[in-house]
This record gives sequence, structure tokens and C-alpha cells, in this order.
Amino acid sequence: MIDTHAHIDGPEFADDLEEVIQRAKDAGVEKIFVPGICLKDTPHLLEVCQAHPNYLYPMIGLHPENIMDEDYHHVLDSLESMLVSETLQSAHSPNPIIAIGEIGLDLYWDDTHKQEQIEVFEHQIQWAEKYDLPLMIHSRNAHKELMEVMERHRASNLSGVFHCFTGTEEEARNLLTFPNFMLGLGGVLTFKKSTLREVVKNAVPLSRIVLETDSPYMAPVPNRGKRNESAYVKSVAEILAEIYDTNFDNIVLQTTKNTLKVFKKVTFFDKK
Repeated sequence: MIDTHAHIDGPEFADDLEEVIQRAKDAGVEKIFVPGICLKDTPHLLEVCQAHPNYLYPMIGLHPENIMDEDYHHVLDSLESMLVSETLQSAHSPNPIIAIGEIGLDLYWDDTHKQEQIEVFEHQIQWAEKYDLPLMIHSRNAHKELMEVMERHRASNLSGVFHCFTGTEEEARNLLTFPNFMLGLGGVLTFKKSTLREVVKNAVPLSRIVLETDSPYMAPVPNRGKRNESAYVKSVAEILAEIYDTNFDNIVLQTTKNTLKVFKKVTFFDKK
């Protein structure tokens, strides 16, 4: 299994990170992908990943909820400089930057800074185009706006993951019109009152799914309410096996194949 989205560099894991990583390995998690969300935390993210070669893989990005914390123009320039520097040094690195993310749009609380979010999102999409990297996209209460932005870049043949998908069948089908993108599924899939299982069953082929936890958030049943961690991604895979009426091993094999199809730097470095 691969956990394609875990904020394992966060303060929630500061006291027991090594134990968390060992539990993930014991549960069968072969790799963990770690998204960036802001400038100030990115050096620590890179350090954490470098301390766990061939297991933790970093991304770089500015999360939509963080764009007004500082002058986002300066933040974007600084992040791109880090991206270029790390990429130049990663010819033989076991921890290359594998994606641009976590980026996107979040209009859950309000849309006061919607235009700024769109500007920052577009800017980082251009990085993906320029440096040939996939995207890790966050979208909350912003499907219409997300589709409008993505349509402007359809010809770019972008790839990536629509992270933490919890939408409708129609929204799933809209997103899947971008052929090089997967839907990231996590703990919500296991919630008893969630409609996501039916959505996935009716609208999402197994060939378009990757596993994620979004640790430390949204732990799946039976650990709901606790701090989430990568070991719990197994619970998501088990529910997928029920949905698709297949065995657990098939879920692991297919979602891993899907993940490596998108995150090509991981595939390349695994072959070294």
C-alpha cells in the first residue's frame, strides 16, 4: 500500500514519528507521500523526508487556506526557488520532490479571497507544466471553480490526484474527464453515514483510485475520532475490497499501480 497524502511532518507527530512510521510499515504501507502547505514548514518537511530515504517523499506547495498568511507573491517565489534547488540536487536522491501540492481551492468558510486563491492555484499549475510534475489538488466547496480552472489547462495534459474526494457522482465523473488524474480516497469512505461508498461504486472505476489518509485528520472507522496515521490506510483498502467485490490484495496491487502511474519520479527511483 502507498499512503499518497499524510501530513506526517506536522507537530501532531513530533513526539512519536518513528513509532508511527514503524506501525505504517507493519501494516503494509510501503511508502508515504508528504504534502507541503506553506513556506515556513517546508524546510522541516524536507528534513523529515530526507531522514527516511525511499520511504517518505515530499511535495511542495501553498495550501489555499494559507495564502493570506504572508505576501503570497513572495511565498510563491521562495517555494519555486526551493523546488528548483531541490530538483537540481535530486539526480540520485532517494527523496525527490514528487509533486506540486497541496494546492487548490477552499471556499468552505467564505469566498472572500476566492480570486487570490484562483491566482495562486493557477500559478502553481504553471509549475507543474514547467517542471513536469503531477498535482496534489485540494478542493472544498469549490467544484465549479475548480473545473473552470482545470478546463483552462486541459490541453496541458496535466496529471495528479484530486485529494480527499467526497463529492457526488456527477462531480466524480466531471473530475475523471481529466484522464491522467486519480481520486484520492480516505477515511470518509468508512463512515457509516457517508454516501461516498455508493458514489464510488456507481461512478469511479478502481483504475482511477489512490489510497490516502490525510493524517492526522479524518481517521477511518474503527479509529474515527483518534489521530489519524498512515497505518490506518489499510481500513480504507478493506472497504474498497467490499465495494468492488474483490480481495484485499487486488485493491493493494491496483491502487499501487495507479499511484505509480501518476507519481513517475517514485517509479523511476524505485528502478534505480
